[in-house]
Amino acid sequence: MRRTPAAVAALSLALAGVMSVSTASQAGDSSTARSKRLVFDVEFSPFTIVAANNVRAPNAPFSIGDEILFHDQFSVNGRPAGDSVGSCVVVVLTPEALANCTGVFRLTGGNIAAQFVAVQGPTPKEVAVTGGTGTFRNVGGDGSLVEFGDGTGKLTLNLIGFAPRR
Repeated sequence: MRRTPAAVAALSLALAGVMSVSTASQAGDSSTARSKRLVFDVEFSPFTIVAANNVRAPNAPFSIGDEILFHDQFSVNGRPAGDSVGSCVVVVLTPEALANCTGVFRLTGGNIAAQFVAVQGPTPKEVAVTGGTGTFRNVGGDGSLVEFGDGTGKLTLNLIGFAPRR
């Protein structure tokens, strides 16, 4: 993995702001499921790595166990919409570097917790939404993070929120 904005994008995650919202009910169930699609423009933070493994291959940018930290900014239509903070732990070096990432997206109304596997390059990263707080308290879902190679990208989240049963 190279130390470039593209590598940072591959190992970081971001989000905040709503582009479109749709609501649907689950037929035949007493609980109500609502879905929302959130789309954010992402400005990735500078590449930050913490060398956690003292056993290093000469000239290798990473070792297993190293951490990549991120604090990315989100916007919608050019307006600030939140940020994300998180870390990725390098778990595989060959044939391509892989990292296990966790992040928290800080948005108006609450936070969203997420996990993903980061790989090098422009391949979209699949995101699992694992929970939230505030407005996002009962949320789950998935999404994707796409990097454009210039330090920016787009995050799309497909959220499903379940109301408590009555």
